[in-house]
Amino acid sequence: MTKTQVIGEIASKCGVSKKLAGEMVNRFIETIISGVKKEGEVRLQGFGTFKASQRKARKGVNPRNPSETITIPAMRVVTFKAGSEFKAAVK
Repeated sequence: MTKTQVIGEIASKCGVSKKLAGEMVNRFIETIISGVKKEGEVRLQGFGTFKASQRKARKGVNPRNPSETITIPAMRVVTFKAGSEFKAAVK
């Protein structure tokens, strides 16, 4: 399902225009991003948790030259852990 399809579903289920539904989806995404950026974690009960984690530097293999090892730098990454209701619905 694409973002456009999600917007269409929200618009039809809430009885609002696609433009308004699109704005709501965009604001929701912006809120999640800013929450993870500031707080490090956003929990949505029953849906899941978005969390910023620190990944350590590690050794890797250069795909262009497999005999060469490279160092992959440390970085912050975002992870998502599905909530129990979400997991149960998918099963």
